[in-house]
Amino acid sequence: MASAILSEELLCSICLSMYTDPVTLRCGHNFCRECIDDALNTQDGSGDYFCPDCREKFNKRPTLKRNITLCNVAERFMSTQSQEGTITGILCTYCIHSPIPAVRSCLHCEASLCDDHLRVHSKGPEHVLTDPSTSLENRKCPVHKKILEYYCTEDAACICVSCSLAGEHRGHQVEMLDEASEKKKKKLRNVLQKMITNRKKTEERIQSLEERRRKAQDKASGEVERVTAVIIDIRRQMDDLEKKILSEISRRGEQVSLSLSDVIQKLEIEKDELSRKMRHIEELCNMTDPLTVLEDPDPEDLCDPEMDGDDEDTGGHDEGDEETSGQDGGDEDTGGHDKTYHIDVDVITGILHAAFSDIITYLQTISPEKKNKMREQPPSAEVVGTGGDPEKVIVSGKGGISVQDPADILLDVNTAANNLLISDDLKTATYKRIRQNRPETLWRFLYNQVMSGRRFTSGRHYWDVEISGSRRWKVGMCYPSIDRRGHQSYIGYNDKSWCLHRGLRCNNDHYYTLIHDRKQVLLPQRITSDGVRVCLDYEAGQLSFYELCDPIRHLHTFTAAFSEPLHAALCVYYGSVKITCSSCEEPSS
Repeated sequence: MASAILSEELLCSICLSMYTDPVTLRCGHNFCRECIDDALNTQDGSGDYFCPDCREKFNKRPTLKRNITLCNVAERFMSTQSQEGTITGILCTYCIHSPIPAVRSCLHCEASLCDDHLRVHSKGPEHVLTDPSTSLENRKCPVHKKILEYYCTEDAACICVSCSLAGEHRGHQVEMLDEASEKKKKKLRNVLQKMITNRKKTEERIQSLEERRRKAQDKASGEVERVTAVIIDIRRQMDDLEKKILSEISRRGEQVSLSLSDVIQKLEIEKDELSRKMRHIEELCNMTDPLTVLEDPDPEDLCDPEMDGDDEDTGGHDEGDEETSGQDGGDEDTGGHDKTYHIDVDVITGILHAAFSDIITYLQTISPEKKNKMREQPPSAEVVGTGGDPEKVIVSGKGGISVQDPADILLDVNTAANNLLISDDLKTATYKRIRQNRPETLWRFLYNQVMSGRRFTSGRHYWDVEISGSRRWKVGMCYPSIDRRGHQSYIGYNDKSWCLHRGLRCNNDHYYTLIHDRKQVLLPQRITSDGVRVCLDYEAGQLSFYELCDPIRHLHTFTAAFSEPLHAALCVYYGSVKITCSSCEEPSS
């Protein structure tokens, strides 16, 4: 009797089985941990929690505390019962003095039986035995209170014999419960097999997608590493170039400073000497003794003979040097040192512009293959461009500039004015009223002009242009240090460029001139063809222009001592000008 009472106290009120890992709520009631977790999970949506036994309300999900004492009691009780027989959790209905596990349940008697009571139980056909169950009432018809033995296939309901013969299921197709259960199990097995197949396909697809994701991540990581390496390499080369340029500027600045210091020192000495002589002359002028004044040396002998010859030494420029004769009067006083300083600055400006123009153009057009080649170069190598064509770039380990095809001339978009449209092949410049909206930089011309990315520092070269629909144009060459703003930036209107110019008078009559440093040479004859050739012999200091007619006609030759690299230059007012061909050998005239 005591064991039966104890077993009832060890049953969970939710699952009606012996406690498994019992826990206690704040109200004092005990439950299996899994059972109370499921119960509380169903209450999550409401926001309030209740004890399943006393319905005590908790504002938040209660903390579950393991009941160690109850757990030990349940384990010991289960151990004691296991020595007497297998415990199912359902006890025999007729063993009232001690709890004995039931082995079968009778649907007719609505009782659970142990082995002893099962042996004396009636074997009548109405007594249907099943596995031990606590819900025997559910196995009977709620209307006729008879055992459910049949299954109505039309209504999909379990029925008793009375329902089939005289009840609401009369005349319906019925089957035995076991037979209907087996049919349903067969369907369930088919569904289960389909699910297994679908799950297998899903797993295979998941594996395939995981593999694709892994490959995509590996590829992205590889691209990140490759691009990072290229950027690091470019940044290193930019740092090296910056150091070289700054070092060159500092070196030249120091040279100029030392040169000017020497000149200033000499001039200070001359100034002191002149001051001394001036004081002596003033003293002579203030003397009253004529004999002393007359015995003093002739005033002309007090002057430095070189003072009268300054004009010859510093101002005696011929017409070919007129590009430097426009300096202010300070050039004559310093013996030309200030003029040398200006030339050095211009050269440095040209070097800076050319170097950065090449780098910017190269970075804009560089291909992934070329980036890989750059990354494979030794650390001491320096990469430079040709103003628009990355395929012409090669590497010079000594920092030199070289190209694979020195004859190819491409226009540098970075220098093109915004009213010029540059073709995709970088060969044609066309005047447009609509601006191109390119970024404004220090190297971009403000008006109608563009220069080539290719520069010439030696050798003999020529290039041809074809004019289409342009009434006014200029074709020539210029230094990279040419101004990019103002009217002095037009080619021919400064001492850094030479050009052939086609102009238009007020009566719409055309004329042709050769221009350098604003000095013009009028051609006596008009050009009748649409083609012009420009020839350069850098070492000889000659720049020649020809008309492309049959036979080819020489127009004019400029002679100069070139001090910077030369770039091809175009100026287009209307229509377009196209570079048609070029070569590294001067043609025969």
